[in-house]
Amino acid sequence: MRKLPIFTFINKMDRPGREPLELLDEIEQELGLKTYPVNWPIGMGDRFKGVFDRRKKQIHLFERSIHGRKAATNTVVNLGDPQIEELLEQDLYYQLKEDIELLDELGAELNLEEIHKGEMTPVFFGSAMTNFGVQLFLDAFLEYALKPGTHKSTVGEISPTYENFTGFVFKLQANMDPKHRDRVAFIRVCTGKFEKDMTVSHARTGKTVRLSRPQKLFAQDRASIENAYPGDIIGLNNPGVFAIGDTIYNGKKLEYEGIPCFSPEIFAYLRNPNPSKFKQFRKGVNELREEGAVQIMYSADESKRDPILAAVGQLQLEVVQFRMQNEYGVETRLETLPFSVARWVDGGWEILEKVGRLFNTVAVKDSWGRPVLLFRNEWNCQQVESEHPELKLNNTAPVVSGQEPESL
Repeated sequence: MRKLPIFTFINKMDRPGREPLELLDEIEQELGLKTYPVNWPIGMGDRFKGVFDRRKKQIHLFERSIHGRKAATNTVVNLGDPQIEELLEQDLYYQLKEDIELLDELGAELNLEEIHKGEMTPVFFGSAMTNFGVQLFLDAFLEYALKPGTHKSTVGEISPTYENFTGFVFKLQANMDPKHRDRVAFIRVCTGKFEKDMTVSHARTGKTVRLSRPQKLFAQDRASIENAYPGDIIGLNNPGVFAIGDTIYNGKKLEYEGIPCFSPEIFAYLRNPNPSKFKQFRKGVNELREEGAVQIMYSADESKRDPILAAVGQLQLEVVQFRMQNEYGVETRLETLPFSVARWVDGGWEILEKVGRLFNTVAVKDSWGRPVLLFRNEWNCQQVESEHPELKLNNTAPVVSGQEPESL
């Protein structure tokens, strides 16, 4: 939608899997993205020996540790080094040579302009669990990624050189440290200089917030920071102050464009079979919704208060159930609904009342109380649109700024 650059890391090469060329083809066919493999795997599964770095024409050899308990040893050999034939099994060496020739003949050239427009994705292979191939990915990411750019706001385009500090909340995560039940807000510094303990204005609420205990987070590592600059990501403790899409700022009031919600395809009531766990159930649902782990909708019938989970994939529902049990101590049940298409109604509830009853569909409301129509399939959706041309339906929710979603 916003033509953001997309970087692809194909993981678990030390496990059996599909052929690399098949995976590249699937990315191109399903996502309409050109691919450029920056490195190329040598073998797979038990025979995974390393990757070939196409940028530096070097082979990085993988030496696994016992049970993967520590980072894999990385031996670097230049492509023309005669030592390669001793280090690699003959069939893997000849297969690598064939693959490199094939990629050079048939593959697209690396095009940074297309990467920056989100039209080409650089592809990397490795094994994250053993930390093999990750550094190659990070080094290339620094080289290929976009520099901080302008952002749309309520006062126009804002350049990263704008003198006052502004930031955008793009992610929330609850229980990152299970011992402390913390909630972290991830904030991108858009302009100006961030300083520890600085005081800023919160655009949605109009309140003043002190930004204390800022952290830099990378995988499981955390480190306190004093300053940050445009493009940097900082983590702040979030005692319910921040929501995804919030803007914080100093100086003249402004608000950045929010993050849209996309059309889910799987719907299910989330039931709480144990009434004594209602408080924990409510807290879990609200915090997971705040994170964006899953979209939450509700029946238009006020007597039905069980939340409807709306997801793109089944895994999202399983993650919600697991986290409800593991982090909030609540066992839940899912009751699947027979719908696969969601459309937001342009014009709100008044338009729906004028249209009257619609067959093979049900009206629900999202977390902001906006009407959403659920259809059994695309055909039902198209039928309703053709029969009611006055009904304008959108597969993306309107971007919300300055409005708190409803709690359970």
